[in-house]
Amino acid sequence: MKLLERIKRSLPRQCHLCRLTITPQDAHPFHNLWCQHCVERFIDTTPRCQRCGLKTVTRVEQCGQCLSQPPKWDRLYCINDYQAPLKGYIQKLKYRRQFWLASDLALLLAPMITEPCHELIPVPLHWRRHWSRGFNQSAELAQQLASHWKKDQFNCQVNHGVFRRVKATPQQKGLTKIERRRNTKRAFQLRNTPLTQHVALVDDVVTTGSTLDPLCVLLRKAGVKRIDVYCLSRTPTPN
Repeated sequence: MKLLERIKRSLPRQCHLCRLTITPQDAHPFHNLWCQHCVERFIDTTPRCQRCGLKTVTRVEQCGQCLSQPPKWDRLYCINDYQAPLKGYIQKLKYRRQFWLASDLALLLAPMITEPCHELIPVPLHWRRHWSRGFNQSAELAQQLASHWKKDQFNCQVNHGVFRRVKATPQQKGLTKIERRRNTKRAFQLRNTPLTQHVALVDDVVTTGSTLDPLCVLLRKAGVKRIDVYCLSRTPTPN
């Protein structure tokens, strides 16, 4: 470890969430932003459907909804529902340009992914939104996941050139499921890029899957056999 890193670790740190001083006993081995107690507040251990990622009574490979109307992907991994405190940090990353949060958020997500794949594909932004925002949060998350796994000797690549977003769609927030699907219809094109048989789409929040579905259709046409989804949070089904 470099001298500067040793000095930084020896100084008192304040948890970014509870604002208490992080003592050696409360320190988390991987996360610098939060104490051990607050890291546990992000993680959800509630059973989920392995395919769509929604909460279930018991852990199942496919829930009833997936059996009747299966998603276009094969498996979804997430940290938790789109709720506090995770929701606040996603919004800071996405809308306040605090892109450095991608590292700690990716570290929360990585342990949830039990079968990581070798090719990560970030959900693309239209060039205008990318220009106005200054970065693609999905690409930042994918890069941080790949970097984390490489430290564990797992070779993982981020493929940025798979899709092109050809349609500048309005924000999905506040739209109904039908409006979301209409919004993303013909919004993407697949570039002539070699793909592996097992890929993972990386996004920050999955709500209805309307953005992911057309991407999955294009990947299936290109011969991809298994498509996973790695996301920070899953929007729960409305009561």
